[in-house]
Amino acid sequence: MPHARAGGAEAAGDVRRIIDTARAAAGDGLQVELGGDAVRGAQEPAGGAAEGAGLLAALVILVLMFGSLLAATLPIIIAVFAVGSAIGLVVLASHVATVADFTTPLLILVGLGVGIDYALLVFSRFRAELSAGRPRQEAAARALDTAGRTVFFAGCTVIVALLGLVVLGLGSLQGVAVAVAATVLVTMLASLTLLPALLAVFGGRITKRVRKDGDRWRRWSAGVQQRPLPALVPPLLALLALSAPLLGLRLGFADAGTDPAAATTRKAYDLLSEGFGPGFNGPLVVVVQGGSGGAQAARETLARTAGVAEALPGGTATVIVFPTTGPQAAGTTELVARLRTDVLPPVAARTGATFLVGGSTAAVVDFSDAVAGRLPWFVGVVVAVSSLLLLVVFRSVLIPLKAAVLNLLSVGAALGVVTLVFQHGLLGEQPGPVEAYVPVMIFAIVFGLSMDYEVFLLARMHESWRRRPDPAAAVTEGLATTGRVVTAAAAIMVVVFGSFLLSPDRMLRQFGLGLATAVLLDAVVIRCLILPAVMQLLGRHAWWLPAPLARRLPVVPLEHEPGPGGTDRPPVTAADGRRGPVQ
Repeated sequence: MPHARAGGAEAAGDVRRIIDTARAAAGDGLQVELGGDAVRGAQEPAGGAAEGAGLLAALVILVLMFGSLLAATLPIIIAVFAVGSAIGLVVLASHVATVADFTTPLLILVGLGVGIDYALLVFSRFRAELSAGRPRQEAAARALDTAGRTVFFAGCTVIVALLGLVVLGLGSLQGVAVAVAATVLVTMLASLTLLPALLAVFGGRITKRVRKDGDRWRRWSAGVQQRPLPALVPPLLALLALSAPLLGLRLGFADAGTDPAAATTRKAYDLLSEGFGPGFNGPLVVVVQGGSGGAQAARETLARTAGVAEALPGGTATVIVFPTTGPQAAGTTELVARLRTDVLPPVAARTGATFLVGGSTAAVVDFSDAVAGRLPWFVGVVVAVSSLLLLVVFRSVLIPLKAAVLNLLSVGAALGVVTLVFQHGLLGEQPGPVEAYVPVMIFAIVFGLSMDYEVFLLARMHESWRRRPDPAAAVTEGLATTGRVVTAAAAIMVVVFGSFLLSPDRMLRQFGLGLATAVLLDAVVIRCLILPAVMQLLGRHAWWLPAPLARRLPVVPLEHEPGPGGTDRPPVTAADGRRGPVQ
């Protein structure tokens, strides 16, 4: 299982010296290899390459988008500042609480992607307001009053999704979730405070080459709206097909068996498997409590059990059980369950003893089962809270339902791809279980990020709908005004998350692949095809809200549409297009 930092750099240095000393004894036909968690931790290369590659790719995309190096660097400055602040908070927290060793690279992964994304949304709206002829100060105010509200809502949604991990009741996972949630909070605040300050300083120098390519997106939207079913059904079937491998998802934690073939830990693992059997790398410990002759009776029964290579006495009250299969094998997971439910209970009834099956392998099985058992509750809480927020903001019943279904599809497809690659060994990866932390963290992060694009796109549709209650025109205008920004933001997310495929850490590669795939599918398949097609099919019903519910819901607009004299226009009714409260 992922472990907490213990001993710091000094301990890692001591372990490396032991590795060097031991391997120096090799020669004359003697091969010396070392294993164990301490050795694995000491041999992990320092990070930095993945993050650097992601930032460089993001900078290239931003330069191509804005046509200005100065303009392109502003979102990256925001992201780097926010990530640095978040790392400082985690370092402080590590002095008073245990922090999992993968927390820092994970918050860097999320912080860079989300930080650039949020800053880009605000900055793009600022430049759009400048291109409309507004003065710099007014453009900044409008950007904060529109895109800023969207960022605030989207950031809160991600934070709620991450803090929803508290429902799982798993302490180690809760700490990681709080750290990543704090990172999102810092990036959101930086986009809403530091970015406006930078715009005030550099705003006059970043107004060049404000491109208008809405016509291209209008043509695309018109094509989708003319044939909504062909734009909806094939992508929907493709997402369902990608989600199918998720039905066979097997959770666990990587061990030395999935390390690179050249690593000493992998060589030690393979040598032990070859010499003593694959189960030697992950023995089970059966603890005997009370009774008379329980340990001897258990050992004799276990030795005859299918799936057990050998059962040896570990002391007066323990039996060491070596499975015939490796620690990550499905057969070992099945053996743990069978020992607890079928094999040992009859021995306990006969001897009066209590038998407990433990050891690191059994602990991984228990943790994975706990995550899998509580995952539906977590998904339900996050979906319910997010849908309620969308209901309040957009004052619509169908939009939250649509958003929940589409977001679940993108998450399911992404996790299906992760399952194919890492569990089934597609693309040359070492087959093994998916890390138990990965599905819940990917769901929390992706569900929140999907809401970013959902809210950003629907907010512009809602703006158009308030000005003129024409559902088809609202869909076209929303996609035309956000298509380029959403595409660029998604491209940046994909390259930042995808850069972590360069990491030697299996868990980070799974996070990188899952997040990059989810964002790619969400931005290209869902936002460009499925969402406009669904909105076209729903028509005016998309903005429907029962009158009794409309009277009880608070009004929380994402945008203020200025009317004559600078006053805000009231919302448009979904029923008849008249000004007044949305019904």
